[in-house]
Amino acid sequence: MNKVNLVAKYVNDKLANDKTGHNIDHIQRVVKMAKLILQSEPAANAQLTIVSAYLHDVIDDKLVDSVEIESLKLRLYLIKCDFSNGEIDDIFNIINNMSFSKNLKFKRTLSLEGQIVQDADRLDAIGAIGIARAFYYGGHFGDVIYDENERPRTLENAKQYRKHTTIINHFYEKLLKISHQMNTKTAIEIAARRTQYMQDFLKEFKLEYKAKR
Repeated sequence: MNKVNLVAKYVNDKLANDKTGHNIDHIQRVVKMAKLILQSEPAANAQLTIVSAYLHDVIDDKLVDSVEIESLKLRLYLIKCDFSNGEIDDIFNIINNMSFSKNLKFKRTLSLEGQIVQDADRLDAIGAIGIARAFYYGGHFGDVIYDENERPRTLENAKQYRKHTTIINHFYEKLLKISHQMNTKTAIEIAARRTQYMQDFLKEFKLEYKAKR
């Protein structure tokens, strides 16, 4: 079994039971999108990009009880898979710095491979799939769908970001902003279309909410 397949197995074992929208289906979509973006980014290391795409959620603080323990487990597994220390450091630099919450105050510097994985992950948060995931995630935590008296927040730090709000507010606080944060030309083009789809959805939602349709 090659390195990428070994990593895919590790991720499947870790996230197989996730119920927040960060399960293996999400991972596989991110990997597919990363591969698509790679076609227009020949300078990127394809294996590093794909491995990081598989691993981007396995030590996320939203999903694990201890980032430190899971990070150690992952590092030991990558050593077992015969990744070099340099490759492991590159992977951790990507998955530790690419998240939306880590980039609220300022945009962190990522390698080209990290930029591709970040774009692929963020594209899966918008568009039709993004809408589905927003409601799936919010429903899992019992979030209110919409409250016209609750205004969207201006997010300034990860602690504030982690506090739940209405599902519709999540679009204004995060999802509609993502298209302006893309790194690669391919992702910029895809994000524009997916963002328009979300805007159309929100317009229709509010008309239906007010019984105007």
